[in-house]
Amino acid sequence: MTTTVTRALSGAVYVLLLVGATLYSQYSFLLLFGLLLLFSVVEFCKLVSLKPIFPLVIATVGYILFNLNNTVKTNEILLLIAALLVSIRSLLFLFEKKDRFLDTQAKYVFLIGYLIIPIIIFTKIPFINNQYVPEIIISILVIIWANDTFAYLVGITMGKNKLFERISPKKTIEGFVGGVIFAVVAGILLAEFYINKPDETTIKWIIIAMIVSAFGTLGDLIESKFKRIAGVKDSGNIMPGHGGFLDRLDSIIFVAPFVYLFYQIIYYVS
Repeated sequence: MTTTVTRALSGAVYVLLLVGATLYSQYSFLLLFGLLLLFSVVEFCKLVSLKPIFPLVIATVGYILFNLNNTVKTNEILLLIAALLVSIRSLLFLFEKKDRFLDTQAKYVFLIGYLIIPIIIFTKIPFINNQYVPEIIISILVIIWANDTFAYLVGITMGKNKLFERISPKKTIEGFVGGVIFAVVAGILLAEFYINKPDETTIKWIIIAMIVSAFGTLGDLIESKFKRIAGVKDSGNIMPGHGGFLDRLDSIIFVAPFVYLFYQIIYYVS
């Protein structure tokens, strides 16, 4: 079996698993992302040289507390603030010119604020209106995949100017712009023909598509920085041809707090 076929098959299984679990019920959605969180924690610990036992305990307890019990809205906002603060720290980490190893305190800050909390926040997004709306999650995933796919295709066919060569030599400005354009197109189509909710307007999904494109690309670059420091190509090898789960979730992780923030702004404005 060729590498391309293997990559296509493992990618298809991953997509079907995500879509199927999200659409089946809120419980299968939460179960799947809980498992993805645990796998990602193990992979992240390997990248930054942390023993995984205590991080797994933190991830498990945090995920259960904030998803299997009713949480106070204030606590969710505090989680969001923590994630946004660590997102700023992650951007500073990305743009540091020197690739330096992290101390233990910084490793736990990133573990909790860059990985665990954003995945918890992501699982809160379809419940923003106090009911489970899987179409929102499916649409965000489709936009991420559209952005990644067309950024790659436009980049290899038209890309000439490097986006961030020091961290990701293959990414180009042209590819980034192409990814944004097709993500916006996907957002418009999803709002018009799939989501079909009165408050999920086309303009809202155009903005979400731009948020996803910008912060999804940054999330990809940040994870590449962690891998660069660790001296590895992929975070794991559980998905043949794609690497680890953290490699597949890097965009979701960084996008989640900003999409959630956007929904909160819309909610309080309206």
